[in-house]
Amino acid sequence: MIIIRHKFLAIILLFILSFILVTCSASQPQNSVQKSQSDRVLTIWWNRGFYPEQDEALQKVIANWQEKTNKKVEISFFSTDDILAAGNDALAAGKPPDIFFSQIGEFTLIPQWAWEGKLVDVSDVIEPVKNLYSDSVLKSVYLYNNVESKSSNYSVPIMQQGIHIHYWYDLIREANLEEEIPKNWDEFWQFWQNAQKNLRKQGKNNIYGLGLPMSIDATDTSTVFEQILEANNLQIVDEQGKLQIDKPEFRQKIIDILEWYTSFYKNGYVPPNAVNWRNSDNNTNFLNRNSLMTINPSMSIPSSQQEDKEIYLNQMRTIDFPNNPNGTKPISLVSIKQPVIFTSSAHPKLAKEFLSYLVQPENLGPYIKGARGRYFPIMPQLWEDPFWSDTKDPHISVASQQLTANQTRLFNNSISPAYSQVYSENIWGKAMRQILIEGLSSTEVTDIAIERITEIFSQWETRQ
Repeated sequence: MIIIRHKFLAIILLFILSFILVTCSASQPQNSVQKSQSDRVLTIWWNRGFYPEQDEALQKVIANWQEKTNKKVEISFFSTDDILAAGNDALAAGKPPDIFFSQIGEFTLIPQWAWEGKLVDVSDVIEPVKNLYSDSVLKSVYLYNNVESKSSNYSVPIMQQGIHIHYWYDLIREANLEEEIPKNWDEFWQFWQNAQKNLRKQGKNNIYGLGLPMSIDATDTSTVFEQILEANNLQIVDEQGKLQIDKPEFRQKIIDILEWYTSFYKNGYVPPNAVNWRNSDNNTNFLNRNSLMTINPSMSIPSSQQEDKEIYLNQMRTIDFPNNPNGTKPISLVSIKQPVIFTSSAHPKLAKEFLSYLVQPENLGPYIKGARGRYFPIMPQLWEDPFWSDTKDPHISVASQQLTANQTRLFNNSISPAYSQVYSENIWGKAMRQILIEGLSSTEVTDIAIERITEIFSQWETRQ
């Protein structure tokens, strides 16, 4: 009887032990889930810089934030040509990063993503530092959400980019043109043609006067051409975003400007491969000394030569644009660089926390300087750093003066989301290709461009 009782007690004890083990086992996944939620990883996709210092500056900000908050960050860098496609693919798959930054995003997809309701409202990130921005900067990130029928802040402004002219000072001296670069419009462009002619007489047949982008594969083509349109007082959209291209005088101006711009290529003053350039190719062509000057929508060209003081300080120069054809002072077009958070991102709250940290002047200032002058501040107090006004630097100080002393204007994508599609399709690059490769007239391609731009705006209106 005692033996039976002992066996019975043993069975009960085994049952209790099994129940405990099963219970512990069942609770384990829940604990794991709780642990994974507390150890969330913030994913960031960021446009790779042109040189390591820019990426290292961002990684330092990230490291400081991780140490301060005990949060984890996983950052991936993409090339300029790849990041937008990667972002679109991730959105389509429903697995976008938490924070996304493309250096050409504001020209192309950001206004469209905001319109389609794909971006998180980041007003609470901007509000605490709102008084540190100018009205025009705030306007650049105040976008329309057609899904929610409202305008708000759907991206975070961090820095700005202008359009700059660089030239080889030593080659100009070799061309026996040591006089100051002309300030008047026609004389300015003739100067580079004269310099090329003089160098050709010396047997330097591989040097071209004007390194102007003219391809459909480079967004530089559109940005540079937009600056030319601005110089000619031709604004495709008004301040309210209304298309003005249907006005007869606008059509004729576009015809004339396209004819003028492409004539440099036709007459042999632009490198033959300019019709096939990607965004980095005008940089490469210029740095290989195949062109006397080039126009570039950032300061990446001189910044890449800072280690070679002879080139940076003595051989290369950065200058402002000439006066407009009507004699007025130039207005510089600027774009505001802006990371975004997708509505389908996994950790939008965590993303806001990091961006709130990034935009603090003590964090943003070092990051922009880490770009070595490629980009410039948008917070007035950051301009006070002597780095931007040091006249011993013949490039950054000139560009800083251009952006602070001259009048500036935002690109049309900040006025109308429809115009971002004009940039995305590189309408002006297509027009140049049709003239230079396909042999169409500037009148024909202007009509094609006007028809397509009008169609784009009509499509956007029907989406409202």
